Order: sequence, then C-alpha cells, then structure tokens
Amino acid sequence: MTEKRQNYGFSEEAMRSLEAFEQHLPPPDAYQRMTSGAPNAQFPGPSGQNANPNRPHYWGHRERLRQRFLSGGHDAMPEYELLELLLFNAIPRIDVKPLAKKLLESFGDLNGVVAASEHRLLQVPGTTSKVYLQLRIVEAIAHRMARAKVMQRSVISSWDALMTYCKTVMAHRDTEQFRILFLDQKNVLVADEEQAKGTVNHVPVYPREVVKRALELNATAIILVHNHPSGDPTPSRADVDMTEQIAQACKAIGVVVHDHVIIGKETDSSFRSLGLL
Repeated sequence: MTEKRQNYGFSEEAMRSLEAFEQHLPPPDAYQRMTSGAPNAQFPGPSGQNANPNRPHYWGHRERLRQRFLSGGHDAMPEYELLELLLFNAIPRIDVKPLAKKLLESFGDLNGVVAASEHRLLQVPGTTSKVYLQLRIVEAIAHRMARAKVMQRSVISSWDALMTYCKTVMAHRDTEQFRILFLDQKNVLVADEEQAKGTVNHVPVYPREVVKRALELNATAIILVHNHPSGDPTPSRADVDMTEQIAQACKAIGVVVHDHVIIGKETDSSFRSLGLL
C-alpha cells in the first residue's frame, strides 16, 4: 500500500511535481556511500545507468590511459597522450588533454616541450611550475641514460651512441651550448663538460680555459661539440676561427682536437668530414 503524502496545504499539481522530482533522486543511502571513500560506490542516475558521482569524468580517462600504456607500451600512443601521462603527476584535478595538445602545438613535438625554457613554458596558459619540474626530471633522466652509454668507452667504437647523446642533450635547446669531450690516450671518454652557454647565435669559448681543463684531466685528445638553435648545422666563419684557435692552443701542449661537431635539429656537421680539421 502506497503511503499517502500529506499535502500541507499545497495544491495537487505541486504535490505531483514534488513526487516526480523525488523519483529522480538517488537512494537514501547514496550520499553515505559516496562520502565513505568506497572506490566502487555506485547508484543509478537519471538515465538508469550506473555512475560513480564522486569522480570527475576525466578520472576514468586517466586510468584507462595508464592501463593502455602499461599493457601496450608507447608505440601506438600519440605524443599528446604520452604528455598527458606526464601532466597527470603535475596537475591532479583537471582534464589535461587540451594542455598537452597546446604544448605540442607551441613547441612542435615532445623534444621541444621537454627542452623548453621555464620562461617560454610558463607563457602557455595552464602550465605551472610543477609542470616545468616534471619536464626537467624527464629531461635529466633522458640525458643520464644517453650519457651512460658513452662514458668510459672508446669513442671509436661508440661514435653513433656519442652523437645520439649529444643530440639528446643539445639539439632542441633554444640557446647555444658548447661542450668538450675529454679523451685519454686510448680515446676513452673520461669527461663531458659544458664549457659555456650563450645566446641564440653566439657562445663565448676561451682557448686558454680549454687547455687548462685538458691538463687538469690529463686528457690527450678532445672533441668539441656545440649546437645551432636555428637547426642548420653549417659552420659559420666564427665557428671555423674559434676551432683553429683552440686547435693551436691544444697543439702547444700535445692535445689533439679530433673533431668539432655542430648539432642541428635533424642533422649534424663534422669539421673533420668537411676537411676543416
């Protein structure tokens, strides 16, 4: 028997509207289940389908994306989804897909996003200092992994790995960087050091400092490496003159300059291959 509702002086039409409204409400214990923290607390919604009201719609997307990455790897995933996975750790409570796509649009690809400077990165709406931190961590891990493949190894037998390392570290920077690879008498890489940072088209390098460091490390040969942020690895006149000055200074103390490699976005140039050393 249906309990007859007391109308408290309301019209029959108002009472019918109230009854219709109550039919769309969740069960009486729904709020208790929703706030209890139970991960599977569900109740029928207006459509009659089960839903979990204490989770935003994108939470299910995050979990599905994580599981797809763990089960199938990254090969089949577009770049924006990989970037989403990274952004999950920095931005916990919003849909980060639009931001991932905006970052890729702004910087070209994942390499550009990971290598972006803090100033440029924070100009993208929605990006935070936590996002910048996550990207720096990823960059550091990538550099360490690439570096581990070349340190304490002969450059003769690991030249491809050496160039991969240099490209990983330098190809997508937006300012010039000059590095020197110091080798022992067996051409084993004993040190890789950044000597100077510069502007978008110039980096100051002093032959005296290069020679001094080679002596300190007891190096018998070096390889010079720097990047061109423009993407074009063609040596400039200034690059040629600087290399000649360093080579002359090193010759005076018995240190050989094996090569000077300029890293571009897609390719690189070797002074030795070009006949400039």
